[in-house]
Amino acid sequence: MSKIIEIQDLSFAYPGEEVRALNHINLDVEEGEFLVLCGKSGCGKSTLLTHLKTPITPHGKRKGEILFYGQRLSDMENRVQAQRIGYVLQNPDNQIVTDKVWHELAFGLESLGYSTPDIRIRVAEMASYFGIQDWFYKNVAELSGGQKQLLNLASIMAMHPDLLVLDEPTSQLDPIAASDFLETVKKINRDLGTTIIITEHRLEEVFPSADRVVVMDHGSVYAVGTPTKIGQVLRDDNHEMFLAMPVPMQIYARTRTETDLECPVTVRDGRKWLEEVCRERNISPAPSGRPSFSHKEEETEKAVLLEARDLWFRYDKDLPDVVKGASLKLYQGEFYCLMGGNGTGKSTTLSLISRLRKPYRGKINLGGTDLRKYKDADLFRGLLGVLPQNPQALFVKKTVRDELFEMIGGSKEKKNDEYHIAMDKSQAVDGIVEVCHLDGLLHRHPYDLSGGEQQRLALAKILLLRPRLLLMDEPTKGLDSYFKQEFAEILHLLQEQGVTIFMISHDIEFCAAYGDRCGLFFDGSIAAEGSPREFFAGNNFYTTAANRMGRKYFPEAVTGKDVIACLKQ
Repeated sequence: MSKIIEIQDLSFAYPGEEVRALNHINLDVEEGEFLVLCGKSGCGKSTLLTHLKTPITPHGKRKGEILFYGQRLSDMENRVQAQRIGYVLQNPDNQIVTDKVWHELAFGLESLGYSTPDIRIRVAEMASYFGIQDWFYKNVAELSGGQKQLLNLASIMAMHPDLLVLDEPTSQLDPIAASDFLETVKKINRDLGTTIIITEHRLEEVFPSADRVVVMDHGSVYAVGTPTKIGQVLRDDNHEMFLAMPVPMQIYARTRTETDLECPVTVRDGRKWLEEVCRERNISPAPSGRPSFSHKEEETEKAVLLEARDLWFRYDKDLPDVVKGASLKLYQGEFYCLMGGNGTGKSTTLSLISRLRKPYRGKINLGGTDLRKYKDADLFRGLLGVLPQNPQALFVKKTVRDELFEMIGGSKEKKNDEYHIAMDKSQAVDGIVEVCHLDGLLHRHPYDLSGGEQQRLALAKILLLRPRLLLMDEPTKGLDSYFKQEFAEILHLLQEQGVTIFMISHDIEFCAAYGDRCGLFFDGSIAAEGSPREFFAGNNFYTTAANRMGRKYFPEAVTGKDVIACLKQ
């Protein structure tokens, strides 16, 4: 089989940077291969992918060469690259350029000069293959996040590329939409033989289909091999990236068995493995049916910090309601996680709580006071902090350092600055840099940071305001599993200081492991809520990989640690 990509001793450093983002990368990709690229946030994954398409390659010092079917990529015309190398970005909105679905499907072909009959055939073919017929004539603005990303993929595949590169394509999608999207990617590889190179934090979704996995660390290739081999290498080396491995692999690595059982990669493999282990240890299956919790938690005695009652909202008087009678209580110092599908109204509800939008019916009290009565200076200085879904919305300066000082009035002391007069600004910034692991990034431009680094910078900016209530919209997207754990520790530290945290998330595993209460938003209101164990146990889709794997024997276990603890009893 021929090589589609040959990366030869590639090194790269961003302008003004002494440390290389890529350091002597050597990697071959076979035609038709499904290659998964993983590593900690900031390890160089996205930087490497941008080098696979010349028009989006960043400026900087570069050495080495990349060959595409034996030809130097730098010698290929942009038009040829556009046709033969497809690229899907993290944020679907950043890639869509037209107003209608069918326009978007045809746009790339029109730009390449295809004839009208050819365009019609290919557009019809892609619409049928990707199941787009039902929303073919819709405005792009009406689509959900999953539909937008599927449209991006279909528009690229209409040009019949040889190579498809995907950079965290599901980071904006809910679990079901993400699973559907990744299944489509696998189908493209399986049915059409298209070579796939993908970076993805949902490794449990892509590992089973991967021919090879490449682990990057500090700009270099750390390990290459099959998923099972990579799991064993990371476990043996006690590498931080092992935290990102699929849950069945983590449970396997932390459980000793008398027989030499093969490491499971998928939930299905994990169930078979667990069956053998439980038979070996004489553990009987639990009674069938949804677990009943005799230890139901009693009503909390904590003070209510925020209460929203009967909220209703629509974007226009002629449009249907997005939020429909939603009610919510947030208690002092708790961590509340709100989940649900794309387009159900979660982010709209957060915008109502943050006073970005106003409900046409209902009331919100914060700290015992009507939210509408606060002045902006009082509300957003020391009371309410909002971390948006797109961290770039907070960036206004040219360096990370300036971004941080901007939140506390600049790096210079100002007269009559009553709020910050007693604050040592440098000490405050140094402290938040250490907490959010921004060391070594202070001189970088915010837009040159990786997705995970941008999230950390955005969080650091908000934390400098010292809020009592922290509202976050998808804060873990773009974060590797290693930093997610540290991120959780930051949130726990905030809780100990009395901060209440409200998070909208598609990250089921994170919510199950660290949330105090979880809620499911459906059809404009909160349909169910409870502790993580009460909320996730027994669900089929909105539940964790550990619960799906172990529910036959341990129905109340919702995290990998829970399953491991049950096996050790």
